[in-house]
Amino acid sequence: MGQLWTEKYRPTALSDIKGQAVIIDRMKSMVESKNISNLLFAGPAGVGKTTTILAIAHEIYGETWKENVMETNASMDRGIDHIREGIKNFARTKSVARVPFKLCILDEADALTKEAQQALRRTMEVYSDNCRFCLLANYSSKIIEPIQSRCTVFRFKPLEEKAMKKIIEELAKKEQLKISDSAISALYNISEGDVRRAINVLQSCAVLKKDIDESLIYELVSAARPKEIREVINKAITGNFIQAREQLLDLMLKYGFSGFDAIRQIQKEIFQLDLAGEKKAQLIERCGEIEFRMVEGSDEYLQLEALLASFSLVK
Repeated sequence: MGQLWTEKYRPTALSDIKGQAVIIDRMKSMVESKNISNLLFAGPAGVGKTTTILAIAHEIYGETWKENVMETNASMDRGIDHIREGIKNFARTKSVARVPFKLCILDEADALTKEAQQALRRTMEVYSDNCRFCLLANYSSKIIEPIQSRCTVFRFKPLEEKAMKKIIEELAKKEQLKISDSAISALYNISEGDVRRAINVLQSCAVLKKDIDESLIYELVSAARPKEIREVINKAITGNFIQAREQLLDLMLKYGFSGFDAIRQIQKEIFQLDLAGEKKAQLIERCGEIEFRMVEGSDEYLQLEALLASFSLVK
């Protein structure tokens, strides 16, 4: 497949990043002054946290960014020894650029142990003149309060469909792909605002053919179309339990998705139904109970049948 498109087309300038306009505007003012504080970027995967901080590094340090930036994945080096040795040794040395500080990027910082975070807290205090830290985390609540208080916190959100569409269209143009609007909507529906996942799915589709449509995307990711799942739910709600059961089984065999995938897709489509809020709440509650039973080891086909049967009783 060659180089991953997520790396090949990663923006190196803040102005090229899409979907996080408020955060990017604030970052631009920091870059212009050549002075940034310690940062904490929090948010779901694939929404631009790493891309943003690397773009900042490119703009601040220019060609010497590699010499002045340390990028480490805290989920792999999560112990106190890595903080005391690797990061401390980097932070204690002076910058080789005109900018007076280095930049240490800790990806997946929420995977650091509490002891490692306490050591990092002390390192951030002692070497504040030499080094700035940027912590990237999916869950800011897993970062201890003393570190959060030393950082400016920016919360990233999943990309909206409009921003995702721009990214996909630009990438398709560069790779000479033909992609329909329905296929772009399918990518957004599957990725739920995760750009990295959307681009990886698109790259996998491009290996198969250059003309990409909605059906190819759903077949590749082993997921049913939202319309098909809604048909199953509507049949169950209107009392056609047998038809709903047969159709759901056909979809699972056709696309090859598991019972957990079916539950997640059903839960998502419940919110699109023309039902009162109280009824939707009852259906969501049943989804949660059925998923718990599956986690405990119950037969997934039997539990999905029980779910559709309960939908029939709700109406």
